Amino acid sequence: MGAFEYTALDQRGRQKKGVLEGDAARAIRAQLRERGFTPIDVREVADRRAVGKGRSLFSFQRGMSVTELSLFTRQLSTLAHAGLPMEEALKAVAEQTDSDRVQKIIVGVRSHVVEGNTLADALAGFPNSFDELYRATAAAGESSGRIDEVLNGLADYVEEQQAMRQKILAALIYPAFLTVVSIGIVIALLSTVVPKLVHVFNSVHAQLPALTTGLIALSDFLRSWGLLIGVVVGILIVAFLYGLRRPTFRRRWHGFVLRIPLIGRFARGVNTARFTRTLSILTSSGVPALDAMIIGADVVTNLPMQDAIRRAATRVREGEAIHKALGRERFFPAITLHMIANGEMSGALDMMLGRAADHQEREVETLRQGVMGILGPAVILAMGGVVLLIVLAILLPVFNLNQLVK
Repeated sequence: MGAFEYTALDQRGRQKKGVLEGDAARAIRAQLRERGFTPIDVREVADRRAVGKGRSLFSFQRGMSVTELSLFTRQLSTLAHAGLPMEEALKAVAEQTDSDRVQKIIVGVRSHVVEGNTLADALAGFPNSFDELYRATAAAGESSGRIDEVLNGLADYVEEQQAMRQKILAALIYPAFLTVVSIGIVIALLSTVVPKLVHVFNSVHAQLPALTTGLIALSDFLRSWGLLIGVVVGILIVAFLYGLRRPTFRRRWHGFVLRIPLIGRFARGVNTARFTRTLSILTSSGVPALDAMIIGADVVTNLPMQDAIRRAATRVREGEAIHKALGRERFFPAITLHMIANGEMSGALDMMLGRAADHQEREVETLRQGVMGILGPAVILAMGGVVLLIVLAILLPVFNLNQLVK
């Protein structure tokens, strides 16, 4: 049995869309005719990335959002803990959601479960919504018989990652907004106010202050070449974004980011917290540590750190301890390595990984708050200083206007 999305017309000719379960598209059309609908289009529900693997006929533009994934996981965990069979729990969650897109995904997962597949295999048909970490953890929960506990831990993880993203985004929005507004004000002053004053100054046959002369030259330059500069900057931004799609360029850029004093520390902290949290969830769910490292490398967004984890995983496969293998790469904080070493020696690796993730997340939050406390006022002072220079360049000749006329 599969899940199919349909488009049909009712008896009044109005278009209807929805999702039904059936063995084939022909069966779905028969169900629609029994309801008095005229089927227009019936397609199997599946994920876009599965199309290339020959697993689907229909595809989604995007999967679940982080918020939707967290809510789905939390609801599924609650129903599984209550003792409902997985297919019934998925059906209940699908009926609970208000989003048609999310409902289609859940119904598609349920159809695979009804066919006899495991939950992890069913989730694999929708990789845009459920990444490898999610699927591996679900598989470990099913094999251990603790799927409700594992799903509850996954919901916590997704919510924590969403909270971290929101904090980072909030930290970037304010200084970015100040910078854009300040640059806009400066450009407006140079392109509108200054040219009008130039006519007044040109009528005075005396030497203008150096600051005013430089401002006039800058204004003339922007009026003459501003459009071309804007086009060039736009091309450079597009080229940079295109280059980030190339692994070689992206790896070099990520390596450069790690070398920037404050930003590099922040990037290392965020990726270390994400990696250790992933390892904690996977190992506590019963996934072998080596497999957890391989999966955990995929959740790290910085490519040099990702490569370092994969090299460390190779050494662990050869028999080296995890903390020693990671310590050779020099990307991870010493306290994190000490916690991992303690966990390996005490046999409580999952617990110590969780503590390491907690510590790293607190350090990242402290760093974020410190940066925000400095960056916001610094942007205000810098842009205020630029505006002050422009105002002084305009007012200095006015103050000396009588002398200039003489």
